[in-house]
Formats: sequence, structure tokens, C-alpha cells
Amino acid sequence: MRLAIVAHRATSANSALAAASVPGFEVCLLGPDQAVLELSEGDLALGRLDVMESLGGIERGLWELARLERAGVRVLNRPSMLVAAHDKLATARVLAESGLPHPRTIHVTGTGEPVRLRAPFVVKPRFGSWGRDVFLCREPGDLRRCLDDLSRRPWFPTQGALVQELVPPQGEDLRIVVAGGTVVGAIRRVAAPGEWRTNVALGARREPVAPSPAACDLAVAAAAAIGADLVGVDLLPTPDGGYVVIELNGAVEFNEQYSLDGDVFEEALRALMPDPVAAVA
Repeated sequence: MRLAIVAHRATSANSALAAASVPGFEVCLLGPDQAVLELSEGDLALGRLDVMESLGGIERGLWELARLERAGVRVLNRPSMLVAAHDKLATARVLAESGLPHPRTIHVTGTGEPVRLRAPFVVKPRFGSWGRDVFLCREPGDLRRCLDDLSRRPWFPTQGALVQELVPPQGEDLRIVVAGGTVVGAIRRVAAPGEWRTNVALGARREPVAPSPAACDLAVAAAAAIGADLVGVDLLPTPDGGYVVIELNGAVEFNEQYSLDGDVFEEALRALMPDPVAAVA
């Protein structure tokens, strides 16, 4: 049987997953079109579609994943889950319905709409990554100017933007990788000097971490809320010692530094097997 990592790009995480050893499976990396042609009933497909570089939505391939499922392929990270993870408005709604801590979020589609949140604000695209087009606005006037500027971005007319209450930055966050309902990897990300965001693309550094049981429980609950098979859950610490779910990533990038017990890539894929006990025997 084959286990295909279905993605458009051979990123470091996608390549490492495709190189992992899983008993009973040939693991490979396939594009969505290739997967439709090559996979058949009994095979597994792990959807790793990411946000478009234009920030205008999700990469092409949701239809192909649905077609694979209709053909009898077991699809992990199904299309509905990828939408719930990558569309930050959908994420906010699902987490709110599940009673999980998440910043209060308002969707705005124009520059003059009232925002009933208390300053300071965080403004971001609905479909975003890499810390791009994410801004901190300390006053209502800053917010109006920010939205006016963002209204000129190509993604704004069709997507609008999200305005969230600010979780007071602690200079770090946790990214926890959840696979098959278990925590298989984690890292602490420490913001670059003078930077409030913890994106590695913006200079943050990674540090090994053993996440607390409370952090793990929250990450697993967030993954379950959106029906994720393999997902990254970003948690921001709060001044009272708790955590807030800030984002989920259905195509999470991670590396060997995330390992907790054994190789993080093999642990992730084995946790996704239909019979985990047999898979590790």
C-alpha cells in the first residue's frame, strides 16, 4: 500500500515525511493531480495543501482530495479540515463553538466598518502565513489607517480582513504538532529582538521544549475541533500562566528539532495509521 504526502512543493517537512519509514507502506510525495492518477482503493493520502503565496486562499487540490476519497482512498486532512485550519475566520468560529480559548475576532470587509473590540488590535488576512500582512494597531486611528492600506492588497476585495484583540505578547509561543490525536512534536519560538511576532520567517529562533500537560491537552482539543489528522497548533502564553490557541496550520512546517520521543516525522505518520499498535509492532 502507498501513503502519499499530497502537496505542491517539496518543502523540508514534506520531503522528510516522504522519507519516513512506516511498516507496510511505501511513502511518497505526490502532487494532487498525480495522486488522482496513481492512488487507488486501500491507499492513504495525507493532504498538505498550504495557503497560496498571494494570500488569496488555499492552494489548488481540495477537489482532487475529495475525488480520492470517493475512489476509496483514505484521505487524512480532508478538504473540510484544511479549510477550517487555513481560513482564520472559520478557525475562530470553530474554536468559539468548542469553547476553546482564542482571541475575540471580527471579520471586516471594508475600511469604515465599526470594530467593537478594545484596542490594541491585531489585523491579519483570512488566509495568511509567514507573518505577512499582520499588523499591530495600538489605537483606533491606527486601525483605520491599516485597513485603508490593506484594502489595496489583491486579497482584500474577496477576503476582507480579520481584526482580533491582542493577547499581550510574552516574546514567545509554542507550536505543537498533533497527529492522530496525540502530541508528536513541539517547539518554543522566541521572537527576534524588537519583534512582537514569533514567525521564524521574521527572525524568531526555535528552542527545544517539553510542553506541559495543559498545553498538550489544549492542542489536542483544538486539533479535534477542526477534525485534523496532522496539524500544527500555535499557542500563546497568557500572563496568568495559561494558553490561548492563536492559529492552526494544516500544512505545518516542522523539523527534527520538534522531536520529543524518537523521529518526529516517523512518529507523526505512525500515529496516523489505521491500527497504530500494529504499525509500531
